[in-house]
Amino acid sequence: MSQGLESSLVNSSPKVALVTGASRGIGAACALALGQAGFKVAVHYRGSEDKALAVCEKIPGARSFKADLADATACQALIKTIVAEMGPIAVLVNNAGISIDQILPFAKPEDFDSLLNTNLKPVFLLSKFVSKGMMRAKSGRIINIASVVGYTGNPGQSMYASTKGAITAFTKSIAQELGSFGILCNCVAPGFIKTDMTDALPEAAKEGILAKIPLKRLGTPEDVAAAVTFLASDNAQYITGSTIHVNGGMFTN
Repeated sequence: MSQGLESSLVNSSPKVALVTGASRGIGAACALALGQAGFKVAVHYRGSEDKALAVCEKIPGARSFKADLADATACQALIKTIVAEMGPIAVLVNNAGISIDQILPFAKPEDFDSLLNTNLKPVFLLSKFVSKGMMRAKSGRIINIASVVGYTGNPGQSMYASTKGAITAFTKSIAQELGSFGILCNCVAPGFIKTDMTDALPEAAKEGILAKIPLKRLGTPEDVAAAVTFLASDNAQYITGSTIHVNGGMFTN
């Protein structure tokens, strides 16, 4: 095989994308969309192996990886394992997260710790560990899932909103740090997205939410995944430090 042809084949091999919290909801939609866009997808999960494997079955070449992302050693091991088994990570989607709602006087410090350890700390750890390989490659995408409430606030969600607002500030900062290495860092901030949680809301609560949305519908996980896939694509080569708001018009910035 000629050197030129061999080089061409190497350069055309699928890039690896890691999506955290990808066994369901927005994470699963992102994994599927990136797989359809031609990426080899690493599907991270923490709890449900069956759901993660079900997502992998829909994506050619996808593999599932279990890790507790609140643990720095586990995060570093996750990155090393994916690189060893699938290749260098070109795209990191920090999606894993939880919501614990409570008004401030009754908020529990341990719940705030859980939110920090699940929503914010892994974004720092995984971005840190994956950025080293991206710096060597002079290329990479870090896409963090924020939230509209990180911009607007929301009653009962002061703890959750603070973690999501911090993700946005973190992303703006690392975009400036890593830009000279060809690494693009952006956020996608969903609004109210149709999930099992929103399906269980009383009708009055759903009507109150819809009243705030000019498009008069909840978003879908696929709406968020489309924005993530765009930021991972060659069409977003001059976008960094930015946030794409996917909220049906309820907040614009």
